Amino acid sequence: MTARLAIALTTLTLATAAHAEGDVATGQKTFETRCRACHMIADPAGEVIQRGGRTGPNLFGVAGQPAAADPDFRYKASLQAAAEQGLVWDEAAFVAYVQDPTAFLKEFTGDAGARSAMTFKLKDGGADVFAYLASLSPES
Repeated sequence: MTARLAIALTTLTLATAAHAEGDVATGQKTFETRCRACHMIADPAGEVIQRGGRTGPNLFGVAGQPAAADPDFRYKASLQAAAEQGLVWDEAAFVAYVQDPTAFLKEFTGDAGARSAMTFKLKDGGADVFAYLASLSPES
């Protein structure tokens, strides 16, 4: 089974971001130590939930949303291509992406030349970070 098919099936079975399997408190700690150098979390009203860098997009509401959905961020072509092919940030896709972003995009898009701007690899803890982000989503 290809990654795209597996992700599509997972997306169908996980109707909402509330189905995150990870630990929210552990995910918050991981975000604070490993993710916020590049990412912040701010709600649509501009309230900052988690200070962080702006190298990466704001991650508020990312759980359950289509990839490359932040209108205020300029995404690289490979992530835009994945979004056009239907990539949605469910838990499975998010965890696979953060483990090796470029490898994920190559497999998902089928483009051997795909590249991610995110060079950091979060080998462990992706499910926890996703649970933390899902806990901040408007639907939770």
